[in-house]
Amino acid sequence: MLYIWAVEQRDFAAGISVSALGLGAGQIGAASLPESQVEELLLGALDLGITLFDTAPSYGLSEERLGRHLHQRRDEAVLSTKVGYGVEGTPDWTGECIRLGVDAALGRLHTDWIDIVHLHSCPADVLRRDDVIAQLVAAKEAGKARCIAYSGDNDDLDVALGMGVFDSVQTSLSFCDQRSIDMALPKIEEHKMGLIAKRPLANAPWRYENFPEGQECAEYWQRYEAMRIEPGEVGWHSLAIRFAAFTPLVGSIITGTKSLAHLCGNAEALAHGPLEPGLYQHIKDCFDRAGPWPQKI
Repeated sequence: MLYIWAVEQRDFAAGISVSALGLGAGQIGAASLPESQVEELLLGALDLGITLFDTAPSYGLSEERLGRHLHQRRDEAVLSTKVGYGVEGTPDWTGECIRLGVDAALGRLHTDWIDIVHLHSCPADVLRRDDVIAQLVAAKEAGKARCIAYSGDNDDLDVALGMGVFDSVQTSLSFCDQRSIDMALPKIEEHKMGLIAKRPLANAPWRYENFPEGQECAEYWQRYEAMRIEPGEVGWHSLAIRFAAFTPLVGSIITGTKSLAHLCGNAEALAHGPLEPGLYQHIKDCFDRAGPWPQKI
C-alpha cells in the first residue's frame, strides 16, 4: 500500500540509518491482540517508511511477532531490542545473561543479526561491571549486534555517555520532559552517538483536565500544567511529535501503538516538519521556567 506520508530516513550510528519515526513494539506483545492485526500493523509500518522497530524480552510476544512477520522483509527493518535480564537459570545483569540474552533474541527475532542491542535501563553499578560490557562488545565483534547501546535516563544515562563504549542511547525526551536536552545532547554530539527519543508524547497528558492520579502520565501532567503553554492551531499531538522528532541530534522517536491508523496519524504529524523556531524556543523557555523536576503543584 502507498501512503501520502513517506517517513524520512536519517543517519544514525554504526553505519545504520533509521526512520525518524519508529514503532515501539510493546503493545503488540499482548497475547489478546489478534495475529492478523499485528501483521497489518508491522507490514503497514514498513510500507509507510517506518524502519525502526523497538522491542524487549519483557514485552510479551513482541520479539517473536516481529520475527514472524518481518522475516521476509528483514533487510528493510532496523530491529532494536534490550538485554540484561530474564534468562531462565541465569542471574540478571551478568555477562552470561548478556551473552545468552543476545542469542535468545536472535532466535525469537528470526534473524542472524540485531541492529541495535540496548542494556535495558540498568543502574550505573551494572555499567561499571567489566563482564557485562565485555559480552556486549563481544556480540558486536561477532556480528550479532551492529550497534551496542544503552537505554535509560538521568544519572545512569550520564555514566553511560561517559564510558566511550556505546554507539547510541535511548532516553526520554518530550516537550514536557526536556532534561536530556541540556544534560545528554552535548555528550552525544561530542561522541558522535545515535539518539532514540522514547516517550515523545509523554503519555498525552493533555487528555486529562484534572490530575490523573494513578495513571502513567501523572508526573508528566504535573509538568504540562506548570508549563502553561497553548498549542494553538498546531494541536497537542502534532506539537509533541514535532518537538521531539526535530530536536537536534534525535535520530528517531518511538511511539507505541497497536493501531495502524494511529501510526499513520503520527507519520502525518511528522510530515509537517519542524515547529516554527519561535514556538520551539517558547516551549523550551516554558520548561525552564517551570523549575526543578519533578514538578509539584
